[in-house]
Amino acid sequence: MKPEIKNYLITIIGPTAIGKTALSITLAQHFGCSILSCDSRQFFKEMKIGTAVPSEEELAAAPHYFIQNKSIFESYSVGDFEQEALTKLDELFLQNNIQIMVGGSGLYVDAVLKGFDEFPAIAASVREEINQKYEDLGIEFLQEKLKELDPAYYQKITIENPQTLQNPQRMKRFVEVCMGSGLPYSSFIGKRTNKRNFTPVIIGIEAEREIMYDRINQRVDLMVADGLIEEVKNLLPHQNLNALQTVGYRELFDYFDQKTSLNEAIEQIKMNTRRFAKRQMTWFKRTENTTWFDYLCDRKTIIDYITSKLK
Repeated sequence: MKPEIKNYLITIIGPTAIGKTALSITLAQHFGCSILSCDSRQFFKEMKIGTAVPSEEELAAAPHYFIQNKSIFESYSVGDFEQEALTKLDELFLQNNIQIMVGGSGLYVDAVLKGFDEFPAIAASVREEINQKYEDLGIEFLQEKLKELDPAYYQKITIENPQTLQNPQRMKRFVEVCMGSGLPYSSFIGKRTNKRNFTPVIIGIEAEREIMYDRINQRVDLMVADGLIEEVKNLLPHQNLNALQTVGYRELFDYFDQKTSLNEAIEQIKMNTRRFAKRQMTWFKRTENTTWFDYLCDRKTIIDYITSKLK
């Protein structure tokens, strides 16, 4: 009987600007495999500079998937990504039982590695009511409603991922589950086990906070030099789209709306990116079975570690 081949998904996590892309390319070349990006901001083809999309040289160095494959005008959820990524992995594992996933979006990493919980069907009337309340009262209605119906989950978001409180789509979802089921959103979390046909080998990349912050500041300066301001200017007519409610874009929209100066906007981008990196690390440090390496760690050391996990 032919032995079953075991699949492995090398997963690289860590804060923005830490060097995940460079490491993923080194590993992809070593293991002769492809790279799946799970950076939720790099999906969109209209957002290239502000999301630090890999360069043409980097993209050519190894096969990449899920980079600039969607438009900001398309509706694309983390659930959509989960299904598309798993389908792509099934294809790629037929070619090589080792593949790589890399990115800084913790929710999207978790979607592929663990999947989502199962939630009840929500009546259309509930969804319509919430949409109308949001139109009339704004994001504050959703925030107050979640705080009322699921205070524990509201507190968790406030501490771990406060930007979610400003995301209408996700906040509507939390509230509609609470209102439609009569139960807290958090009561449905962690109840379902999703099977995966691969074993994750999770690598975390980190640096001292001051080093990490300095790398972020340098990256923002490079983005500005590469044309970030012009990129954002071209997106001004669409600034209310959900995909554009993100660091690097919101701050420059304020500049173009004459709410701040250019220098202030750039400093805000740096500060908000540093805060984002801190939240990333809070999220990723909770990821089980992760082995952390310093960003300057010799690549051979990391490759040897991964090889030791491939049985």
